[in-house]
Amino acid sequence: MQFFPVFLRLNQQKCLIVGAGEIAARKIEILSKSGALITVLAPSFSTTVKSLEKKLALTLIQKEFDGLSDAQGFRLIVSATNNPTINALVADTANSLNILVNVVDNPKLCQFIFPAIIDRSPIIAAISSGGTAPVLARLLKTRIETLIPYGYGRLSELAGNYRDKVKAHIQNPQQRRFFWEQAFQGGVAELIFAGQDKKAEDTLNEEILAYATDAKTRGEVYLVGAGPGDPDLLTLRALRLIQQADIVVYDRLVSEDILNLIRRDAEKIYVGKQRDQHTLPQESINQLLTRLALEGHRVVRLKGGDPFIFGRGGEEIETLMENNINFQVVPGITAASGCASYAGIPLTHRQYAQSCTFVTGHYQDNQINLNWEGLVNPNQTLVIYMGLLGLKHICESLIEHGCSKDLPAALIQQGTTKHQKVITGTLESLPQRILTHPVKAPTLIIVGNVVRLHDKLTWFKPSI
Repeated sequence: MQFFPVFLRLNQQKCLIVGAGEIAARKIEILSKSGALITVLAPSFSTTVKSLEKKLALTLIQKEFDGLSDAQGFRLIVSATNNPTINALVADTANSLNILVNVVDNPKLCQFIFPAIIDRSPIIAAISSGGTAPVLARLLKTRIETLIPYGYGRLSELAGNYRDKVKAHIQNPQQRRFFWEQAFQGGVAELIFAGQDKKAEDTLNEEILAYATDAKTRGEVYLVGAGPGDPDLLTLRALRLIQQADIVVYDRLVSEDILNLIRRDAEKIYVGKQRDQHTLPQESINQLLTRLALEGHRVVRLKGGDPFIFGRGGEEIETLMENNINFQVVPGITAASGCASYAGIPLTHRQYAQSCTFVTGHYQDNQINLNWEGLVNPNQTLVIYMGLLGLKHICESLIEHGCSKDLPAALIQQGTTKHQKVITGTLESLPQRILTHPVKAPTLIIVGNVVRLHDKLTWFKPSI
């Protein structure tokens, strides 16, 4: 992060603009919206800047910038000239006085930069590329503006006016946040967007009283599938619930990029499992989710892939149901589908496979207990979760029970992420091949003739 995003209070603060051309005029108009007291210093002034003098109560000083005497006393300085020598002098002078400085179109000389601004006052959103691609930032601003109705500003003002009343009636902070989330996503917000501000205020008053007399004492649990790793593969509901949660209970298969989407003030609890290294046994996880919900929290149980495909989600919701805990299950793209797609290996294909079987290849009692006879169908694709440690045994067992030693097989490391690696071979050669290719979990194994299509159909090529 080259520039840390902050919002400055510039109301009645002295700000200096060096330069008086069209670019300077745009900076003047932006700063004026904050209530800043603006001085413009330049040898001459454009027609646009002169037209703004009375409208924005500008102070115009007609001279060349020459150093400390011109810069002292200002909170913020913007240099918007086409003279590189003057721009460098302004930056050096501001730095010597510890004054925030921006040099237009020269990020290296800037202590701050102007973002693309989405103004729904008092709601303000700012988008920046760190000075590397301002046009891209403006394009993103345009796209986001279409998603944020102008009514959000009035909705924010309404919330500000009723903040103290809500706090007085709903004293529990957790329940108070639940109330505001419902208001901002329900009928009150829709009335504001429809221009019915008075009706929205009346509805908000009714909801405050109703919620205060019947506030929820229990939280909820959301079993959310995080998919195979790429955050772009999250469902819209998954993203919304992740960002609403008070507490996120997550496992080791959830990627760092997805964890970064969690609210900064939310508590994160790691309960990941590795072979012979269980941070918490499954029963303890079940009880943890129940306890947190009974304490009134909104809890996301975040699982790699899909909660109901080797995710033990069924066991967790059984415990929740026994304790009358409200819950939702949000499906995720399972690793088999996501990783195979990103590896260019279709799980089914008219020519190669008419069925697909998912199995787990982890050891139990030092054995991999699978129905080997049922897994040797020549017209199917076999997908093996958690099979890295047992790969050699799996391949040997499939060959022993009738599969050709030349049957194609692939191992996919950290599929759909920038660390994805695909190693292909046969049942005979794959165990040996991974010895010469360092592999890092999580991995997925695909066995079947569809693996032959990998070279032809591969499209995802990570940059690292």
